[in-house]
Amino acid sequence: MNAFQLLNGLTFAALLFIVASGFTLIFGLLRIVNLAHGALYLFGGYVGYTVAVKTGSFTLGAIAAMIAVALIGLALNQGLLRFVRGNDLRQVLLTLGVAFVLNDMALVIWGGDSFTVPIPDALKGGLTFFGIFYPKYRLFVLLVGVLVLIALYLLLFRTRLGALIRAGVDDAEMVEASGINIRRVFLATFVLGSALAGLGGMMGGAFLSLYPSADSEILVFSLAVVIIGGRGSLLGVAIGSLLVGLLNTVGQVMFPELAYFVIFGPMALLLAFRPLGLFGKAT
Repeated sequence: MNAFQLLNGLTFAALLFIVASGFTLIFGLLRIVNLAHGALYLFGGYVGYTVAVKTGSFTLGAIAAMIAVALIGLALNQGLLRFVRGNDLRQVLLTLGVAFVLNDMALVIWGGDSFTVPIPDALKGGLTFFGIFYPKYRLFVLLVGVLVLIALYLLLFRTRLGALIRAGVDDAEMVEASGINIRRVFLATFVLGSALAGLGGMMGGAFLSLYPSADSEILVFSLAVVIIGGRGSLLGVAIGSLLVGLLNTVGQVMFPELAYFVIFGPMALLLAFRPLGLFGKAT
């Protein structure tokens, strides 16, 4: 793999981390099997694209994508998921149904065409370093991925809210008994995870494009990241994103006809020896 392809793998890994970190907050920490996460990614991308085109501002598009998807996540959690809390099978069926509804809504509103989020002028073109000419926007995605990692680390391990989230995962009843409304804490976590899916849709829509099947593709990658890294582990989702991003690039460049096998073959082998993933812990 040359340096250019390595950077492609790293930037794709950064995008995967933005999306999969939201997924691991919901699935790994809250134990909610949210198969609508890919649809939230795509819907957020569409909303961000529309706002960015109308206003000419990429930043406003990203904010709109995060707010719109956060509101959908709020409605999903409070309006539907609270009725099936604790039942994994019902959660799977419910969120899968929500994904179908969101996809159909997107199809009605935006049609079946492919859209690309407009890149700000400051991020157009490329930079040359070490003899490599590389797009500025992809480097920007890499930077955002690193910043999201740092922000989530500080939130989960350096704030009271993070301590409450981790304590609530271990023993929700004890936290509730101490006078903390743990359901409100979990709701905020779910909304944050959803907002990250919206941000990922906006970021990915600028170089992967937005099209009707993009949600299922990103969901499969996110599942692979969380399963490899171990659910509920921030370090795990970071390492999992790196592995999946690099393996995806290797597969597309060297073994295009076996691109998915290059990712999911090692994943199956890993799970045979570490069923909880690299950093997963038994609950």
